[in-house]
Amino acid sequence: MLVEEIEILLVEDDPGDVRLTQEALRASKVRNTLHIVEDGVDAMAFLRRQGRYADAPKPDIILLDLNLPRMDGREVLREVKDDDDLKRIPVVVLTTSAADEDILTSYNLHANCYITKPVDLNQFVRIVKTIEGFWFSIVKLPPR
Repeated sequence: MLVEEIEILLVEDDPGDVRLTQEALRASKVRNTLHIVEDGVDAMAFLRRQGRYADAPKPDIILLDLNLPRMDGREVLREVKDDDDLKRIPVVVLTTSAADEDILTSYNLHANCYITKPVDLNQFVRIVKTIEGFWFSIVKLPPR
């Protein structure tokens, strides 16, 4: 059976975290394509296939930071989950915030899970690999 490539949208403005995510996913056993946008405005344009993202694929999963320029992750999460064409895409909040308010807000906005980024680089890579193992190998993602 041919396994389809997983399309991942990473919404992250920290170049270091982008690089670590790329490295962790590059070593993945699951075929994936990582698309990267740096803020919430571009994330919504990508998801709605607007402007320079007109040919963007629909992602199978979104890795979303909360603290973003122009439009923060909470707003992106709200718009994604309120949109009938996007709401079934799993959203993994991957952020530095461990604040109860952010955790509650994210789940109230229907985030599929919330992960606090560790400051240790090896732990960060381990978390990305755990996300990959769970979401791409165990979970059955909705069809595009």
